[in-house]
Amino acid sequence: MKLCRVGEPGSERPAMIDADGGIRDLSAHVTDIDGAVLGAEGLARIAAIDPASLPLIDGAVRYGACVAGTRQFVAIGLNYADHAAESNLPIPDEPVVFNKWVTCIQGPNDPVTIPGGSRKTDWEVELGVVIGAQAYRVDEASALDHVAGYCVINDVSEREWQQERGQTWDKGKGFPGFGPVGPWMVTADEVGDPQALSMWLEVNGKRVQNGSSSTMIFTVAQIVSYLSQFMTLMPGDIITTGTPPGVGLGQKPEPWYLKAGDVVTLGIEKLGAQRQEFVAAD
Repeated sequence: MKLCRVGEPGSERPAMIDADGGIRDLSAHVTDIDGAVLGAEGLARIAAIDPASLPLIDGAVRYGACVAGTRQFVAIGLNYADHAAESNLPIPDEPVVFNKWVTCIQGPNDPVTIPGGSRKTDWEVELGVVIGAQAYRVDEASALDHVAGYCVINDVSEREWQQERGQTWDKGKGFPGFGPVGPWMVTADEVGDPQALSMWLEVNGKRVQNGSSSTMIFTVAQIVSYLSQFMTLMPGDIITTGTPPGVGLGQKPEPWYLKAGDVVTLGIEKLGAQRQEFVAAD
């Protein structure tokens, strides 16, 4: 299933995408696409609904973030060896963990504001993992049982704040709008192997990232298990799993970064695509 949330910010309705690409209103059946429905039983109840019985939402719609009520937005850095190399950093022995504040989450096609004073706003296409069942100290073999589905994420990053302001990565990762999520969450059963998904990103129509989750250093199962050793992952939490090479920081012969008016488009196989225009702060 493809589950999404559509409508104006703060007033999104839960919906599903039918086999023909139509948007079907789920609000008569569930309050939202959140932790309350992302467990196996909740998803089974939604899957049992005939999409043709649901009202069709016609016309242009805004997609909100595909998951509501996220309490923890956890990120993994340097999870592709070639991206670590372009960042001039060693390949990690264990996952590099940081946070994206939940206040950065926004719809996949909403404009992104470049923070005032930013000189190094960058892009990163990433595979997002949505937790469906509470996970604490789970082993790798059972880790994927705790995953509800997957989505596209642009891990927008301000590199100066990330790398040059005290080495606390979180500071460059959580500005408002720095977490476009969606357009929909595709359930794990429909995605299949999360380590076999191609991904791409373009800036103003120029392809700068081409990659595949098959080249991740740490797999989704390894990441979920690893994180659960140190924290309790809750239904509705999101993990963003790292980016392949081609970010602005790694451009040759010298880095280049986003400016007002730039348009970023990105997507992942089976999971859809996003589009953001980057705008100046007021």
